[in-house]
Amino acid sequence: MNRLSLKEGSLAQGSSWSTPRGPSYLYDEGRPRRGRRDRGRDTVNRWIDSFRRDPNQRITPKIVASTFNDRDGDALGHDDGMEVRPGSGDVSTRNHRGAHYFDLYAATLNTVNTGLSRELKGRHLQMIAIGGSIGTGLFVASGKALNTGGPAAILIAYAFIGVMLYCTVQALGELAVTFPVAGSFSAYSTRFLDPAWGFAMGWNYAMQWLIVLPLEIVAASITVGYWNSYLNRSIFVTIFLIAIVAINLFGVKAYGEAEFIFAIIKVTAVIGFILLGCVINIGGFPDEGYIGGKYWTNPGAFHNGFRGLCSVFVTAAFAFAGTELVGLAAAETVNPRKSLPTAIKQVFWRITLFYIVALTLIGLLVPYDHPKLLGARSVADASASPFVIAIESAGIDVLPGVMNGVILIAVISVGNSAVFGSSRTLAALADQGQAPKIFGYVDRRGRPLVAILVAALFGLLGYLADLEAQADVLDWLLAVSGLSSILTWGSINLAHIRFRRAWAAKGRSLDELAFRAQAGVVGSWIGLTFNCLVLIAQFWTAAWPVTSPAAPGSRPVSNDQNPKSVVQHFFLQFLCVPIVVATYLGYKLWFRTPWIKARNIDVDTGRKEFNLPILVQQERDERSGWPAWKKVYKFLC
Repeated sequence: MNRLSLKEGSLAQGSSWSTPRGPSYLYDEGRPRRGRRDRGRDTVNRWIDSFRRDPNQRITPKIVASTFNDRDGDALGHDDGMEVRPGSGDVSTRNHRGAHYFDLYAATLNTVNTGLSRELKGRHLQMIAIGGSIGTGLFVASGKALNTGGPAAILIAYAFIGVMLYCTVQALGELAVTFPVAGSFSAYSTRFLDPAWGFAMGWNYAMQWLIVLPLEIVAASITVGYWNSYLNRSIFVTIFLIAIVAINLFGVKAYGEAEFIFAIIKVTAVIGFILLGCVINIGGFPDEGYIGGKYWTNPGAFHNGFRGLCSVFVTAAFAFAGTELVGLAAAETVNPRKSLPTAIKQVFWRITLFYIVALTLIGLLVPYDHPKLLGARSVADASASPFVIAIESAGIDVLPGVMNGVILIAVISVGNSAVFGSSRTLAALADQGQAPKIFGYVDRRGRPLVAILVAALFGLLGYLADLEAQADVLDWLLAVSGLSSILTWGSINLAHIRFRRAWAAKGRSLDELAFRAQAGVVGSWIGLTFNCLVLIAQFWTAAWPVTSPAAPGSRPVSNDQNPKSVVQHFFLQFLCVPIVVATYLGYKLWFRTPWIKARNIDVDTGRKEFNLPILVQQERDERSGWPAWKKVYKFLC
């Protein structure tokens, strides 16, 4: 049998399988087989070659932010100071009132024509959203929330945030299915609201995850101290950082598979805790009688009154942060129309069920004045986890260690999501001309390589774990983006409202949308209002803080008696807002970007075409044979 013969250079130019010497794994007839050393060298060369940029791709296809020249003066001007791109019909792009301009049309094209790899499946999307949410916010920070507001405040606050998140995720689902573009919500803010606001939101969201990464690594190193507190934490910081970065360097599919496994472990642990908590509460152990709701009576259901309740809202929002990652992953999904709606609907119900039920049991099993809740050294200190405290209080020897192991997996999972979220946002900002172009470098395997390395550099802040003042440093780092999720969710709701208004202005029907938010525009208004209320509550509790917890046996001291302490507390809780406002105003004054009018909003570029009439008819025929229970289930999930 004749062997396959290929000439050098016969592969397409730019193929990741070609080398300067030609495809070494193929050979002409009569050529001797390559030795093991040569094949090994070729494997290494192909691996190195995968990190290079595909010559058919680009870092950014066009400059979108530049200086306005006189030769551009023949552009078509409009009353809002923006230009409508000839041939596009409705895309506003250029500002003529200053020396600089932002090309919105080019920015939109760049986010559509991304080099990111589309390898995520439906199961990945669902677990990414769950895995990005169940972490230190649930397992650790809920202890601080319990101590601040009491068990009833936790349920009210988490239910409030759950309703807000339902409306927000539905709005995000409609936008992400219609426009599965790189950058997702930051790109939507640029496209449907104002490029300056998109710039502020993009950097705000990127900084949130860049700071969460070292925080989670520190949390993981502290958690390891449960088994051996004498080992240097820097050892584990190094191990966890290398593991997290390595997962992301293997590509988006490896990230999705890792999150799938992590999420299964976390969900199983939460379900197991719910069952165990029920047994503990009704007195399933010889040394503990019936507990019931006695901790709701003594020490009580609320702590610090209404101000304590308002203080829990931001902690609850922090716990749900990461759910929006499902929208960010839409640009790397094989079939967003099929995968995203299911993930959007199921994720909300699963997370709400886990959070509400699990925290109800926490409030029944752990009093808000438990000494260990007061002993947390930082927001990353897993020793103050109410989940571990509840199991230890029941006198179970082995399970606290198991729960700490789950917390360790959870913080690694969130750190993994932090690299994914920050790198994709930085790459999208670069594509829109709102970050250094090099951040948009995408290699042959569809990885935003430079952005991942930037996230890894921020991860080096995890070595703060060995500092005595690590708690203060981490608190100030978190202050930079502490309200990022609230601002991001509010922007998603507002972008959805503006999209629907522009859609109607173009005379389009809602039947043309591949997925419609179940809550509609009303839900987006509700979500936006709730986000604003949380910001107001955070401002109030930041300016007039609750009574600080005192050590057992001592008299509590009010922060109101120390002005310096009040000012420090305010900026720790509210620093994110002035930073975002300053970023927004600075960009707006530099590029003079106006608020985009509904009639100028582009609703066509990057819109995914699905042959909807045919698909809808096929789905209707399939649904007609479903039993009633399945129709209800598919509507909700």
